Amino acid sequence: MVSNMFHNSIKFIGCLIVAGCTSQPVEQPTGNVGQITPLAPQKPVIATPLTNPPKSYTVPGHNFNYYADRLTGSYADYLTVHSFIQYMVKTHGFTENYLNGLFSRANRLEEVIRLESPPPYTGPAKPSLGSWTRYRNKFLTEAHINNGVDFWRNNANAVAQASSTYHVDPEYIVAIIGVETYFGKNIGKTSIFDALTTLAFDTHRRTKFFSSELENFLLMTREQNYDPRQPVGSWAGAMGLGQFMPSSYRRLAVDFDHNGRCDIWQPADAIGSVAHYFARSGWQFNNPVAKQTSFGKDPAIIELSTYEGSEYWYTHSNFKTIKKYNNSNKYAMAVHQLAQAIKQRYL
Repeated sequence: MVSNMFHNSIKFIGCLIVAGCTSQPVEQPTGNVGQITPLAPQKPVIATPLTNPPKSYTVPGHNFNYYADRLTGSYADYLTVHSFIQYMVKTHGFTENYLNGLFSRANRLEEVIRLESPPPYTGPAKPSLGSWTRYRNKFLTEAHINNGVDFWRNNANAVAQASSTYHVDPEYIVAIIGVETYFGKNIGKTSIFDALTTLAFDTHRRTKFFSSELENFLLMTREQNYDPRQPVGSWAGAMGLGQFMPSSYRRLAVDFDHNGRCDIWQPADAIGSVAHYFARSGWQFNNPVAKQTSFGKDPAIIELSTYEGSEYWYTHSNFKTIKKYNNSNKYAMAVHQLAQAIKQRYL
């Protein structure tokens, strides 16, 4: 029997989900998205794909043989898993036998538990001096810039079309993919299903969040005819070149090459989806992001620590839009500076 607390909380989360994978933006109830009127997407032509791109996880017309009369395996005795299965059956029309079979094959990932719930840090205080310098040096490298230029050139038509369709400056589309997955070279190797199952039922810090993401993942795999045991990504369940969580995928992933599936493990759909994400988050085309300034009390001014002292930057609306991808000043500044470095070398 589904507990009232679990049922009500996950039902509330489920109500927030905007379903469907679409090649055109849909209405968003909040933010500045209403100011953006995307053009109708047209099929882009990719100049040269990634070398050895990730495989597709779509298996057209395949009925995945995950059926069992009862739940077995690592989660056989988890009442929360039984409750979740009943919720998915009653709310979304999944068959109980299918989910019993699928969750019977789920693996509890100890490394994921450790990463989500690390022991308290008891070492010496971490130095704050130079924190921005250390962070910046991870992404503002010659390799990142050169690979960004190559990625842009190899996918020039898709980047140009995404920029035109969603009114997003092209260098920022490229830079997000660079910071997230090194232009598709580091998409992660963890089973998304195993990761989200572990996070939803074996950790406690963000149980509701990951239960919702697992719900969205199962809906996503049904909608796109993905084998749920196959997609891989980060330990936290992020997927593709742009590292979308399943809920973001279902709201924002686009079939940008119009081949019938939203495949964010491939460059064209990843590029279109990142641009769509920016547009829906309020990106203002050809407007400034940040400019170095001096110390001031304006809330738009942020401070970043280098080994030579503090840097102060006046941030504009587009900087806040980048932070909707990752709510960190250092992250947003890394994306901004990588975008500018790639653009300077690309042009």
